[in-house]
Amino acid sequence: MAINKIDLFDTEENQLLLKDFSDFIERIANEKPIQISTKQKIGIENIKQELLRKVPEDFQKLTLTQNLCKENDVVLLVMPQDIQAPKGRLILPQVQIIRELLDKKCTVISCTTDKFVHTLNTLKNPPKLIITDSQVLKFVYENKPAESGLTSFSVLLAANKGDINRFVEGAKKISSLTKDSKILIAEACTHAPLQEDIGTVKIPAMLKKFVGSEVHLTHVNGNDFPKDLSQFDLIIHCGSCMFNRSYVLSRQNQAEICKIPMTNYGIAIAYMSGIMDKILLP
Repeated sequence: MAINKIDLFDTEENQLLLKDFSDFIERIANEKPIQISTKQKIGIENIKQELLRKVPEDFQKLTLTQNLCKENDVVLLVMPQDIQAPKGRLILPQVQIIRELLDKKCTVISCTTDKFVHTLNTLKNPPKLIITDSQVLKFVYENKPAESGLTSFSVLLAANKGDINRFVEGAKKISSLTKDSKILIAEACTHAPLQEDIGTVKIPAMLKKFVGSEVHLTHVNGNDFPKDLSQFDLIIHCGSCMFNRSYVLSRQNQAEICKIPMTNYGIAIAYMSGIMDKILLP
């Protein structure tokens, strides 16, 4: 509660009125009101501090899996171990999601793609949720139990790092691409392209197959994001595990100002695989 215009209470009589009014509010609200004057900038800092004090610790802190699972749910992670996940290591999104699921008190089961069907057969009941690498999304969808929800690591990152609805809307542009279309593929990481790299090899191959011809591609890495996006017809961004949410949202806003559709690796793969409406979005 706040009482404004205290600069008007300039007499002793008015000060008594102010005290009575303040006491009255405190009895109702069980908290002493903040006395402020927007005209004289009195008490403004007190309001800011009080707002910060009342903000819950987890305010605006998005979990990766959000509302897709809860305590006691069985969650199956399908994690291909390819050239992008060297022996002895897991990629960052996989580690983050495993930790989050354990904190949620879920039962976490992991397998590689080649053991996916075998793993399902060993379970007494179908998993509540399956989270897979985007590159094998279609395979997992075609072989999963009907009762199990499906999403991908990249889709979860898209919702955690940016505006998932705008990413989904942006993917629709893929249907109208032609051989003359210009596409920007943006990576958060600055690693050298690998033999099976998703941004430089796999997504370009999917685009070629989907469009029916080669398209004009421009690749950027890290902070090397063009200020002028007007030359592009579509932007396809990586999962952004190395960027924070504000930074990804700023890129989405930049694209929106230029009226350029923008989507995400996992969303684009789901769209081109024809299963966009079959996967769960946080």
